[in-house]
Amino acid sequence: MSEVDGADDGPARGPGGSRGQQGAERGGTGSGGGTDEGARLGGWTRFVTARPRLSLLVALLLTALAVVAGSGVADRLGSGGWEDPTAQSTYATKALEREFPASQPNLLLLLDAGKASADDPAVAAEGRRIAARLAAEDGITGVGSYWQSPSPALKARDGHEALIAARLTGDETAAARTLDRIAPSYRGASGPVEVEVGGPVAVRHEMQTTIKEDLTRAEMIALPVTLLLLVMVFGSAVAALLPLGVGIIAILGTNAVLRGLTEVTDVSVFAMNLTTALGLGLAIDYALFIVRRFREELAGGAPPRAAIGVTLRTAGRTVLFSSLTVAVSLAAMLVFPQYFLRSFAYAGIAVVLLAAAAALILLPAALMLLGDRVNSLDLRRLFRRGRPDPAEGGVLWGRTASLVMRRAPLFAVATTAGLIVLGLPFLGVKFGTADDRQLPSGAESHVVQQHIRDGFPGSPGSALEVLAEGSATKADYARYRERIAALPEVLRVDGPLVKGDAAYFSVLPKGEAVDEGAQRLVGELRSADAPFKTSVTGTAAVLVDSKHAIADRLPWAAGFIAIVTLFLVFLLTGSVLIPVQAVLLNALSLTAMFGAVVWVFQDGHLSGVLDFTSSGSIETTLPVLMFCVAFGLSMDYGVFLLSRIKEEYDHTGDHREAVRFGLQRTGGLITAAAVILAVVMVAIGTSRVANTKMLGLGVALAVLMDAMVVRSLLVPAVMRLTGKATWWAPGPLRRFHDRFGLSESEPPAPTPDTEPAPDTAPTPDTEPAPDTEPAPAAEPSSDAESSPGKTSEVEPAADGAPEPDAESVRDKADAHS
Repeated sequence: MSEVDGADDGPARGPGGSRGQQGAERGGTGSGGGTDEGARLGGWTRFVTARPRLSLLVALLLTALAVVAGSGVADRLGSGGWEDPTAQSTYATKALEREFPASQPNLLLLLDAGKASADDPAVAAEGRRIAARLAAEDGITGVGSYWQSPSPALKARDGHEALIAARLTGDETAAARTLDRIAPSYRGASGPVEVEVGGPVAVRHEMQTTIKEDLTRAEMIALPVTLLLLVMVFGSAVAALLPLGVGIIAILGTNAVLRGLTEVTDVSVFAMNLTTALGLGLAIDYALFIVRRFREELAGGAPPRAAIGVTLRTAGRTVLFSSLTVAVSLAAMLVFPQYFLRSFAYAGIAVVLLAAAAALILLPAALMLLGDRVNSLDLRRLFRRGRPDPAEGGVLWGRTASLVMRRAPLFAVATTAGLIVLGLPFLGVKFGTADDRQLPSGAESHVVQQHIRDGFPGSPGSALEVLAEGSATKADYARYRERIAALPEVLRVDGPLVKGDAAYFSVLPKGEAVDEGAQRLVGELRSADAPFKTSVTGTAAVLVDSKHAIADRLPWAAGFIAIVTLFLVFLLTGSVLIPVQAVLLNALSLTAMFGAVVWVFQDGHLSGVLDFTSSGSIETTLPVLMFCVAFGLSMDYGVFLLSRIKEEYDHTGDHREAVRFGLQRTGGLITAAAVILAVVMVAIGTSRVANTKMLGLGVALAVLMDAMVVRSLLVPAVMRLTGKATWWAPGPLRRFHDRFGLSESEPPAPTPDTEPAPDTAPTPDTEPAPDTEPAPAAEPSSDAESSPGKTSEVEPAADGAPEPDAESVRDKADAHS
């Protein structure tokens, strides 16, 4: 974003005024915004403020179209996507589905005979009748049952339960429709048996339905709580509604984007949770900084149009950088083949860019129309007595920064050690697959799968399938069967079932479907000698291939995030060391999240309080997803803090004071933004699906740790230790930054000895324009998030205004910096 920077516009300075006010004094525009003001405004400001009503009308129409285009998007999203589409297991699954559909059952009917035996004639007759009826249904193939082929895997150990297995054909959407059509007519009492519906298709369908219901509930929780917090932060109910409007536009627009993507690729239903969380969270972050800076400029005496110009050149640039860093972190998931991860990249990039666009285009248009009315309806007056002290919050953060920097080694070592200790449980992480235990314990498909795990010697869902392709004799098949049956992890081998030049074997492991023994067995089966080509699939094989795909591409994703983030932060700061610090400290801020994920969701601590069933493992893709999301959000706050520190350092050259001032001006705002985003993520974390709960609560913890520990303690401590070397860069890179870099810092105002910009009238800094009275100093804003301007060591006067002489000295220093 570029602006034609006038000498009179710049970031706010001092508690009693702003450069917007100084610009009004020098430029003589007053509040009317005459031709001089129009000449000084940059192109982007003129664009977003030229037709504000038209801009908002167009946005309203586009939002209405997005509502229509995105309607029904949840029904088109998939609930799988954890497998690598190029892996051996995926190839074998498709081949077996085509040639031997009975080998890949995705629907299980659990028949409970009560006190009777599954071999009772009446029970057996009813079981055969249900199986025959199921085989006659459209969209179903490969029906088998205990009463047709009495496999021990299909009968419970106690003899009272048995299974009917079948394959629902088509993709996830088609299979779900078939399930919706047939399940009600099979579920419940049927003669002497009670029938329950389970299997992978039922699990995915129930998970999808649960996520949709939970997402609606999360939105109903998050929106009013967020609005209440925004009112507390802004004071003004009018200002509080603006961030919500930006978030709703971003969410609705992203739903339309996802709906379009479903026409060309698979998209996971889990991505809708990220859309809601980031749509509200980032829109609120961006709008907080835009609205806060605008109100700050208004409080300094600037007219609305000039205030918008300063806001876009300062906070607007930071929002642009922030959105790019978040989008980069999320884009890294595109390197992975699993559509579960890629879906989050689609949703995340769309919602981040839409939130930034709304904050930089529509929000300024709304502010232009509102002007001073943005401060209307100050609801906090109902809960306070007397006049608030707007300096209190900022001074507190400034004192915190000073304390941390006085004891920098202690805070740096203690904070780093504490974060590392919190992350230690992650060293014991065990990776697994998402299964029925993601669902609530009372969910029907979860109940069926739990019965199978606890009461059956084996099941169609735990076996490994070996596809054999190529001409072979019965003797070849027999020798191969004996070879794999002798493997130490094998409990039983069934088959082969031969069809032409293809055959398959069903291999049941001794332990759980995806435990370490089953994963070792996958490798042993793939390396076993055979006179034909073999491919192995099954739950454990999918997990092995998924882990391999992630490990293979993880360095590329991490490298992409690191390199692009280093480059963007360098463009913002012009320093070589600060980007490295930002990347390392951001990664360190995530340790508590990863440690808590293992301690809570893998090991099962707090499972009763949080109401979930621990599977004893973490789904393989979840750490990657949580890292990309949390790292991007941490960089979001890091950019806001660093930009303000850089701004102050450019003006004063005082490194220590720049760090103190940066935290003073942004500490309260970053904390407020983090708390609001954490509320949204906790609302997502109320989901009944364990993975969604893990995502919401884990990212909420990471955001709070980053804002309240890393930004408040570790960053100022580390920057104090590195001193002025923090800002060093070699000559070629410094020249590159001088030419291409962007930051919140504004060019210094020209002095009488400096040639002014062509479109700016040269006026002395110390005198107002002849035709204009100096704008009176405005009363400081009562925003909780707007800490006062930079204070000097001299105590301010009782009314909060700075000493005149000190302010004059600072203005002259700014002009010559």
